[in-house]
Amino acid sequence: MEMPRVAALALALSLVFLNLTGQCSGELGFGFYSGKCRDKNGFQQNVENIVAKKVQERFIVDSTIVAALLRMQFHDCFVNGCDASILLDGPNSEKTAPPNLSVRGYEFIDEIKEEIENTCPGIVSCADIIVMATRDAVAESYKKLGEGWYPVQTGRKDGLTSSAQNVNLPSPSITIDRSIQVFASTKLNATDMIYLLGGGHSVGIAHCALFENRLYNFHNSGSPDQTMNKTLLSTLQNLCPQNAGSSKSANLDQNPLNSSSVDKSFYEQILLGNGILEVDQQLALNSKTKVTVGTIAKSEGFIFQFGRAMIKLGIVDVKTDNDGEIRKTCRAVNPSSGNSGGSSSGFGNLFN
Repeated sequence: MEMPRVAALALALSLVFLNLTGQCSGELGFGFYSGKCRDKNGFQQNVENIVAKKVQERFIVDSTIVAALLRMQFHDCFVNGCDASILLDGPNSEKTAPPNLSVRGYEFIDEIKEEIENTCPGIVSCADIIVMATRDAVAESYKKLGEGWYPVQTGRKDGLTSSAQNVNLPSPSITIDRSIQVFASTKLNATDMIYLLGGGHSVGIAHCALFENRLYNFHNSGSPDQTMNKTLLSTLQNLCPQNAGSSKSANLDQNPLNSSSVDKSFYEQILLGNGILEVDQQLALNSKTKVTVGTIAKSEGFIFQFGRAMIKLGIVDVKTDNDGEIRKTCRAVNPSSGNSGGSSSGFGNLFN
């Protein structure tokens, strides 16, 4: 991504973020890798350009990588911080926890890591690769509507532990009040939650098992969820017959023209009663969130505010030199660092 093309947005978001926090987190910074990556011939290489090119190539053949990477970043950052602990292999690592079994994209992060290691080994963390690749995937999805790129801070270290034991990810039926509380525990406010949850659900799908409860016996009422648009209800009942165990899925954004783009269309749809997951629909109904949802649906500044929220998400519990490293491979801690045992807890099952 050429800097002249995005300099204004990068500067604006950087200033907004710094005004909100007062300082960068730890050693993080915008353009952290500038001048740090030199190939075997001594020539400087642009780390962010390497990542962006890989994402562009993957997006051409698989646009669903956007939803996959968004989900991966959310699951990583809400479980023990943004430290790539979700990437670690092991019989009891985070990726073995039931809510993470459907997370995908691991092999793509491996591809990016391998290319960077072949260029300038030991410089770029897996945690930063997740954040950069997610940003670039969002930008690829948004191109048809305009600029979708936002700057991200880099300089993270990779975590040394990963455990499924304490991974406790709330279900898609979580209440809005509880969702606000969980985001607050990571220093993200209600507005951040609305942008991150809605942005994360503006792409991707949900399988019948995640919303079938809304179609027939909502909260043991014997009836469907009355907040769901009747046309959508009929469509989903045909898609997911009661007790049939259907493996079919529905787009989280019900506008077919925008279901693969990270944009404000999701908010327009939930205002029409077209939320697929219970928590999605409640965003448009809860007194603490509905005004903001309405504002987003009418505004032209979604991607700026979404980028702002993603920047804040990216500094959740960042590891430092004392409790992190630059892994040689994203699937294992370096031999001198010990094993990948440990504990973790977090939030992220909503981002499907």
